[in-house]
Parts: sequence; structure tokens; C-alpha cells
Amino acid sequence: MSVKIVIIGAGSGFGGRLSIDIMATPALRDAEICLVDVHEGRLRHIHAFLQGLIERHKLPTRLSATTRREEALPGADFVVTSISVGGAAYSGFPHNAEVEIPRKYGVEQSVADTTSVGAVFRFLRTGPVQQQMFEDMERLCPDAFVLNHTNPMCMLSWLHSVKSKMRYAGLCHGIQWTTHVLAERIGVPAEEITIKVAGINHLAWFLEIRRGKEDLYPLIRRTLADPEKRKGEEVRYEIMQQFGYFCTESSPHDSEYMPYFRRTPELLAQYGLTPRTVAPVATERQWEKETGLAAGDAAAGPLVRSNEYTTRIMESIVTGTPYTFHGNVLNHGLITNLPQGCCVEVPCLVDGTGITPCHVGDLPPQCAALDRANVSVHELAVRAVLERDRESAFHACALDPLTAAVVPLDKLRAMFDELWEAEKDLLGWFDPQHSGPLRELAAV
Repeated sequence: MSVKIVIIGAGSGFGGRLSIDIMATPALRDAEICLVDVHEGRLRHIHAFLQGLIERHKLPTRLSATTRREEALPGADFVVTSISVGGAAYSGFPHNAEVEIPRKYGVEQSVADTTSVGAVFRFLRTGPVQQQMFEDMERLCPDAFVLNHTNPMCMLSWLHSVKSKMRYAGLCHGIQWTTHVLAERIGVPAEEITIKVAGINHLAWFLEIRRGKEDLYPLIRRTLADPEKRKGEEVRYEIMQQFGYFCTESSPHDSEYMPYFRRTPELLAQYGLTPRTVAPVATERQWEKETGLAAGDAAAGPLVRSNEYTTRIMESIVTGTPYTFHGNVLNHGLITNLPQGCCVEVPCLVDGTGITPCHVGDLPPQCAALDRANVSVHELAVRAVLERDRESAFHACALDPLTAAVVPLDKLRAMFDELWEAEKDLLGWFDPQHSGPLRELAAV
């Protein structure tokens, strides 16, 4: 059956890659892909790129593009969200302010998109805008499945799951990526590895990692005990050594969610970490390189699916073939020693009936405690948006583990006020006089 897939933020790094994944999936190849982006230049570029791909491969895929999501959403079966509000996701303003202003106060962040002062402000400017998209979906395509790639994943998933009735899962590639990293380092083919992972996004835990009946943790410990073989993974190795389990995402990411790794230049050097630099906006997307179509190259490469969950979930729903993935959903009895109602990342089963999160039970108590410290930040940031409460936003920043370990409260208040002033044009949601739609800027 032909399906309609709407990609909001099609000019982002995900838009092109996911469109190629759709075309590479036989069950989705005759889909209608509707590209939505508020930046007309990027929208024209991605539309032309993908239309050329369709023609070169003689595909039945139908393609359209619009800057107005209201035109694309009616009748959608799936909606993918991958946006950035206010500017480029990881360069320029406002990302630059979310890195540089905390740095003035001694907070040396890594990525500033998950749990950090920078991540809280990313959420404050993104959550209300993306929630308006969900309100449009409820009105125009209430039966669609929404698959979100926008960060901060936990905060946004929590907000949307509370405020919206849309069928939803938040998707990240940290678990797949970490599995492949470990497989390569220990010399075991990734396809032979089975895992059990649960926690919160970017700080979920490999509760089990096996090849058949073999527990691979002893091999992982022996391998990473060699300083040469653990290069680039010094942080996650230390976490595993001290807390017992390997965690998802990456060492630079995970160094940001705890108070142990980034407080001083000496600690940064000890764990092989470098200060965050603001990268220039990319002029060529990775998906262009992968397909051989960069800079107008006419030699189209093969259509190969990435390891993103997104199209596999769509394929499973369309065909009824069961598939399991790790998704970000609300914790309704899934992880029993994390707060009920928070956002967790757990195994999920998907088939023709939809997405069903799986019960995990208790995490190891020390892992749950590390997660809870981050959940408190998520909770207060979500409260800030739900109640339009600036003070809850401050409390979210004050409870960030790294920030709390570095900045005294009076300086933290000054840092918060400086960030708020820098981004005040993007925080109209919190103005008591605000009414009507929010200003929406480029999704990149």
C-alpha cells in the first residue's frame, strides 16, 4: 500500500538521509514524500537532489515540497520531525550563545543538546514551536505516527507525549552506533551481537551484550583495559569501571551529563576531551557524499539504507512484520526505579498494530541514580514550557550536574539571565502577553 510520509525539517541533515532510506526500502518505495522546510533555499536543494535520484533510479516515489506544513500534513501516515529553531543546530547563533555564555562562567559543555544549560535553552526555544506542529497534526492527520529526531530528545518527547494525543516515538542512533563501536573494538561482527539496553536518551545502559550465550562484557573489559584500544572512549570506559555498565552515545556526550569529567582543564586532558568549538555550517550533506551526487555528480550510487530506525518502523507498520527498536517514550511502569511519567529509552516492539514499549523493571541502582539526576533537569524544563514559568527554567539549569559542580548559585543566576537576554527574541512563549503562533525559523 502506498503511504504518505511528511518530513518537517527536510533541509536538515536527517531529511535527505531518511528520504534515501525510504527509497531504499521496497515496501516504501512507492510512497509520497512531502518535504517541508521554512528555508526555501534548502528546500529547493533537497527537492532537486531527491528528484534527480528518483529519475536516475526510475523509482515510483512521488515527491513534493512546501514551506507550509498545513499543505503537507492532511492524510499523512507518518510525520518525521527534525528541526532547529532560531538558527543552525550546531553552529552560529543561538547554539554559539548556549556554548560561549556558560563557558564564561566555567561550564565547559560538550554538545549542549541533551542535559546541560545549553540543552535547556535549546528546549525552551524549540519545544513551544514543535508543539504547535503537533497541534496541527492532531487537526490534520490525527492517525499518523510521529517519529521525532529533534533534540533535546527526552525533554521534547516528554512535552509532546503529555500535550499531544499523537502516536509517537523519539528516535536516536546512539544505541546502534555504540553497538558498532564496541563490535569493532572487540573484533566481533555487529550482526552476531544481541543487546538489552534501557535508561534515558544518551545515557542508557547496556544491561546485556552477548554473542549467542556468551557474555561479552569480560571481553569488552579486557580489550578496553589497553589504553591504545580505548582511545576516544576514556570517559565511557571510566564509567563502566566505576559503575559497572557501558552507556550509550559517546564519550564527549556522556562527559557532559555527570560532574566527573569536565570541571577543569586537567580533567579534560585526562579523559582526552577538548573544548567545544563552533563548526561552520556544512555546505555538503553526508547523504550527498554517500550517494555520489555531491556537486551535481551524475553517477548515482546504490540506494542503501542507513542504520536509522525510522524506515524500519514504517516498514513494520505497513507490512505487519514485527520489528524491535529502542524508542523514547513515557515511563508508564517500564523502568520501575525511574520516575513514572518521565521520558525513558527502552526496547519497543512494532508491527501492524503500532508501537508497544516493553517492560524492563529496575535498572542497576547506581545507573538509575545517574539517570535520575538528569531526569530532574528534564522535568523542570518541561514544567517551564507547560506552565510558561521562567523560574522553573532556572531551576532546570541549576540542577544540571556539571553546572552545579562548577558554578555557585549567584553566578548561576547571572549566567541564566545573560542567556535569557541573548535569546529573548526566541523565548516569546514565556511572555505573559504572548498570543498566537510563534516565529519559526530555519530547520537545518
